Amino acid sequence: MDSRSKILNAASQLFLEGGGSALSVRAISKRAGLSTIGIYSHFQGKQGILDALYIEGFNLVREAMDVVPEGKANKAQVLQSCLGYLNVGEQHEAHYRLIFGESDAGYQPSEEAIEARNSAFSKLVRVAGSYLPDSSSVSERRQIALDVWAIVHGYVSISHHVTSSNDSDLDWKAMAIRVVEVQLDAARERFK
Repeated sequence: MDSRSKILNAASQLFLEGGGSALSVRAISKRAGLSTIGIYSHFQGKQGILDALYIEGFNLVREAMDVVPEGKANKAQVLQSCLGYLNVGEQHEAHYRLIFGESDAGYQPSEEAIEARNSAFSKLVRVAGSYLPDSSSVSERRQIALDVWAIVHGYVSISHHVTSSNDSDLDWKAMAIRVVEVQLDAARERFK
């Protein structure tokens, strides 16, 4: 693993353990087994590391939804995109928590990080919106994307915060996909 990856991996682990307040250049360097100078040679301190994780997180989300070639999506493709999103939330929990609001209070995403966020949301609008008939408006396509996002994001967030042993065996992904499918069917019905 190269130094940059070691730094980001260490920062992810620390973020999961203690949130943004657990991230300091000294703590990250210790966890990564590198000098603080090594961190500064790759990033501009904590802000640079948070930006890198933020960008990486939204790139993971965007890539997970990249199952629909240009053009129309069928229901199976939209559901596959949603499953990819759910997998990112499960497999990259630190990234997910960072990009969706559990960051350090002082962190402000850079222009590049905001661009990564916008690109991921544009992908979601294209995938979910392309499922609707051609007669649907831009606002209707955006709305179905927001509906789908609310569903999958809600299920990821809930699964991250489950504390009851009675709920730990629930299949959050299957439940989320089932609800997205109902939402997609309802959206298509509106156009009949």
